[in-house]
Amino acid sequence: MTDTLIVNEIFLSIQGEGTRAGLPCTLVRLTGCNLRCTWCDTPYAWNEGQEMSLQEVLSRVAELRCTRVEVTGGEPLCQAATPALLESLCDRGWETLLETNGSIDLAAVDPRVIKIVDFKCPSSGQEHANRWENIQYLAAADEVKFVIADRRDFEFASAAVARGALTRRKCAVIFSGVFGQIEPATLARWLLADCRSLEGVRLGLQLHRMIWPGKERGV
Repeated sequence: MTDTLIVNEIFLSIQGEGTRAGLPCTLVRLTGCNLRCTWCDTPYAWNEGQEMSLQEVLSRVAELRCTRVEVTGGEPLCQAATPALLESLCDRGWETLLETNGSIDLAAVDPRVIKIVDFKCPSSGQEHANRWENIQYLAAADEVKFVIADRRDFEFASAAVARGALTRRKCAVIFSGVFGQIEPATLARWLLADCRSLEGVRLGLQLHRMIWPGKERGV
């Protein structure tokens, strides 16, 4: 197994999304993605990056002195060494998060890793790639995110919740609006109107975009 990764950026920031929004977090953004979502906000991560050994990545993370680390992308599971990186982060006692696009088998991911699975709604153009079998690997500490641009996306995500597999896993489910395409108040109104059937679903906001408006990298 290779211990080499192609890394786009490593930086310390405030976690912008999910149940840990507002907490300090080191972001390890890996290069490459198997999907091309229409509203992707990190296209620079598709190809740009530099080769680093697993040990170099771990050393850089240690230098930033934050015990919460998220491995993201792009799609981090496109790289063969990612499971080893995740395992090594867990072995060091760091709270380790993986943000993944829901299209790649999660079987090889260390069970200690907190998985944030971003299943794709129709507006992404990548709905066909959803690997719903990954739900079986989710635990209570994990999160599922649906990025929503319009009413059709909302209904798609609501139907996925209604099927029950997500709620039976007791993990957090987050509906997050596409920044600049849907007003948070609109999504909030839809959630409130269906609050009985969507009980437990959270409204997600991209906190980092509010803190650093207009800044695309390193946030």
